[in-house]
Amino acid sequence: MEIALQKGRILLPRKDIPMETWAVVACDQFTAQPEYWDAAEVLVGDRPSTLRLTLPEIYLGESETRVPAIQNAMKAALEGGVLEAAVEAGFVLVRRETTTGVRPGLVVCLDLEQYDFSRDSASLIRPTEGTIASRVPPRAKIRAGARMELPHVMMLIDDPQCTVIEPLLARSASLRKLYDFDLMLGGGHLTGWAVEDANAQGVFQALEALCAASEGLLYAVGDGNHSLAAAKQCWMDMRDALDETQRKNHPARYAMVELVNLNCPALVFEPIHRVLMNVDAPALLDEYETYLEGHGACVRHGGSDLQAVWAGGTRSYASVEHPLRLLQAFLDEYLTRHPEAEIDYIHGDAALRKLAGRPDTLGLMPRAFDKAELFPFIRKWGPLPRKTFSMGEATDKRYYVEARQIVR
Repeated sequence: MEIALQKGRILLPRKDIPMETWAVVACDQFTAQPEYWDAAEVLVGDRPSTLRLTLPEIYLGESETRVPAIQNAMKAALEGGVLEAAVEAGFVLVRRETTTGVRPGLVVCLDLEQYDFSRDSASLIRPTEGTIASRVPPRAKIRAGARMELPHVMMLIDDPQCTVIEPLLARSASLRKLYDFDLMLGGGHLTGWAVEDANAQGVFQALEALCAASEGLLYAVGDGNHSLAAAKQCWMDMRDALDETQRKNHPARYAMVELVNLNCPALVFEPIHRVLMNVDAPALLDEYETYLEGHGACVRHGGSDLQAVWAGGTRSYASVEHPLRLLQAFLDEYLTRHPEAEIDYIHGDAALRKLAGRPDTLGLMPRAFDKAELFPFIRKWGPLPRKTFSMGEATDKRYYVEARQIVR
């Protein structure tokens, strides 16, 4: 059975390199907080670190100078003995302590041939939210010249019986420990073990069984959707120049990700709110209600699925399905018709209410997206609207630890 899975040759820094300064949070975090990255710079100093092998998005404007330096650092890390093979053919089991509890995961390689990020995708690996085409080329440019990958992609599997990752964690004492350390700047604690031989084979068997009941959707991208789309684009750009044998075995055909069980209690979906500025709030809401009626949706006031707040009042709505699919479609149309209006995306009810108290401002608070809705929604409708949910706080995101060579 095709499950898009491959064992990987996984690299880690040599034993004398401190993991506490090697591991750095995903590049798309703290994009408006330069002080976080300044603190990371101070901690890392001149030590080997993934800070030198990745491009924090706060520095995207400096890509022309930073990307060549990153590529040179990758070459030096591979040729200078900074990295060594920690797992020759297998996976890495991780145990992450976060602000919401313990989140186990499994670092694996997935076949990009089985990933399609288009809106009507029916592939084994699918995005959870719409891919913005303009965000792919800058990331693809970085990966195109890279000799290795360091993943921050978190890939979700819907495994309610906990058959894939959790059994490995239960017997982790019998596995070879690779690392055990505190992550920098409030990132919690991380432990990793090698998953090899019979244990690795057990992963294949468990995922094959899960796939048989998956209705064609086995993996859904939780975090790092645009990074994975960039990896796919890079593979498509090079595959036609390869012969059949090279295509089958080329390391760039695969992307390293961390599998996480959607049903893990520590995996929390937090809602992302909308704030509209330079708008007449009641008039906008009247248009929204008309839009709902025009799309066959019953307008039911007084529910808790969507709350609208502004300086002069509130409205609330109930809906049969999660309200965000139709709400975001309406807002996209509204913003096209009203170029004077602006939108921003806000975490937290208190922050949203404070902003909504300003003149000519409307706050929209959809309910949290229930994890049990995710895979059925994607099967029925495709990717969710952008900014539907966030998987935890910034410090709970994946840190760069493992590496894999993708170009010889």
